[in-house]
Amino acid sequence: MKVTLKLYASLGQYLPDHAEKNEVEVEIEQETSVEGVLAKHGVPPEHCHLVLINGHYLAPSESAVKTLKDGDALAIWPPVAGGKK
Repeated sequence: MKVTLKLYASLGQYLPDHAEKNEVEVEIEQETSVEGVLAKHGVPPEHCHLVLINGHYLAPSESAVKTLKDGDALAIWPPVAGGKK
């Protein structure tokens, strides 16, 4: 089955070379967890701060058990720091 993987900011380095605009359609096995997709692409879980599936927030504690469905969009951002004090 296919899902869209979107990795933003510094996480973009883990996308395949053919990715465009920080996203790529990837083939995964049925019942693959979010954690499984990250492992397949070498994304360190500790670098994943905000995880959305189809625009809905996924708590960090759920990434090992939440499985993806055909056509899902998985979007991930790293921790962000900075700005004015």
